[in-house]
Amino acid sequence: MSPNPTAPLDTTIERNGLSALGPEATALLRLLDDTFAGWGIDAGALSMTMPPVLPAAELKKLDYYDNFPHQAILAAPLDLAARESAPFDEEAGAFPHQALEPAALGLPSAACYGIYLHHAGTQLAADTLVTVVGRCFRKETHYENLRRLLGFHMREIVAMGSREHVEEHLRRSTEKITAFAEALELPLRKEAATDPFYDRGGARLLLQQLSPVKHEFLYEDLAIASVNVHRNFFGERCDITMAETGDPIFTSCVAFGLERWLSALTRRHGSWEAATSAVAWARSAV
Repeated sequence: MSPNPTAPLDTTIERNGLSALGPEATALLRLLDDTFAGWGIDAGALSMTMPPVLPAAELKKLDYYDNFPHQAILAAPLDLAARESAPFDEEAGAFPHQALEPAALGLPSAACYGIYLHHAGTQLAADTLVTVVGRCFRKETHYENLRRLLGFHMREIVAMGSREHVEEHLRRSTEKITAFAEALELPLRKEAATDPFYDRGGARLLLQQLSPVKHEFLYEDLAIASVNVHRNFFGERCDITMAETGDPIFTSCVAFGLERWLSALTRRHGSWEAATSAVAWARSAV
């Protein structure tokens, strides 16, 4: 993404799904992230940092490439031996696949995957909370300003442990999001959605259809946050167990697409300054 010499430094620019945020947008993104992270920390969450890329083989164990192949983006180093015979294609703006080594790294589409893989093979307390912010990547059919991006920031607060703990996390998070949106005068509607965490033809998929595992909070037609319960799927796949019982953990997460919040707030309040003032006030009111 080459710089635009005529663009002022405070300009927020999106090209081909990649955004560059100016100072005002950056300040608001950080304010929002501090707010959401603070909700987790106040509830006892540990703040962690996950790797920016993850082993494709580990993501495959989570059925990621079966359930989300349309979003998947892989990374591979250049094959130095093939570089001369398969040079960069100027017309396509890309290296041909012959110039690459096998794609053994995956760019995560959600921040929580790194948490489950990090804790694989461990035992946890029944009331574990972790919060992370990550750069996430999704291949989309089209990109649109800050509403739909190839690369974006996601803040997540993840609960791991007992069924009661992960369900209480979602209840508490839903109340927080609702109260925050009301203080922002940001009308949100909550809708059930689906994420194919389970086998498409299995009994767990039927359970998901009867009891939705994902709810989104939408401003207009844009989902800016979600609350998700995965039951014990990640506990079983990653062999994460509860120290008290030895059973696979249950998990749930609340996720915030930070650039999408920027889009919603500036549409609602009209400017970066007004949106920032609204968030600063709402932080103190919730």
